[in-house]
Amino acid sequence: MTVLLVLLVVVGLLALALGRRPGRATTAGPADLADAEAEARRWYDRLGGQVLALTGTDEPSRQALADASERYTAAGSQLASASTPAQWRLVTDTALEGLHFVRAARTAMGLDPGPDLPSGADRARAGSLTADHAVDVGGRTVLGSPDPSPRTSHYYPGGTVAGRPVAAGWYSEPWWKPMLLGGVGAVGGVLLADALFSGFSGVADGGWGGPGFDGGGWDGGFDGGFGGGGFDGGFGGGW
Repeated sequence: MTVLLVLLVVVGLLALALGRRPGRATTAGPADLADAEAEARRWYDRLGGQVLALTGTDEPSRQALADASERYTAAGSQLASASTPAQWRLVTDTALEGLHFVRAARTAMGLDPGPDLPSGADRARAGSLTADHAVDVGGRTVLGSPDPSPRTSHYYPGGTVAGRPVAAGWYSEPWWKPMLLGGVGAVGGVLLADALFSGFSGVADGGWGGPGFDGGGWDGGFDGGFGGGGFDGGFGGGW
């Protein structure tokens, strides 16, 4: 019995020591929650101030501010139910994306875009367009440019779409939105996908045609998802 008690004590001490080892995964404490919430609310409030204060003066700036407003609404919805550090970080990410749209709108209006924003790994990997591009697919032309214009009035802040890096820049239409929403069939055929991802190849810091670009077809979950509906099915109704 004495030996058994000694063994139990030793096992208990070992468990206690292992539990106190640095780096062991633990649940978030009150301080972690408070910090994550404060960070999320800071970016959310900053986005709200910009959305409420700005009014677009042309189509590119109005479209970018509409996208920023949509991200503000989404962040508010996430904020209402957030209760963990991961959920607070999601609010932060959504608000930051909205602020990237705000910077684009301010640039389109000739205003100071403001201080730089944190950039996630996906956005950094995607890079940005550095020259004008035009991709013809099935008689339809999709334009991309580093600068806003009446012909390129839809901004994308850079990131990953369907497993592929999409460069930040101004485009003639938001062809990426059906993919972000899961509407794969609305985009068109594999020809469109490959042409778009390989056609916009002049980017900085990676992105299409740069490091990490896979020149093959869209094999990341799109097998069989592209019907023969063509491009018009996704954008005929406008955004």
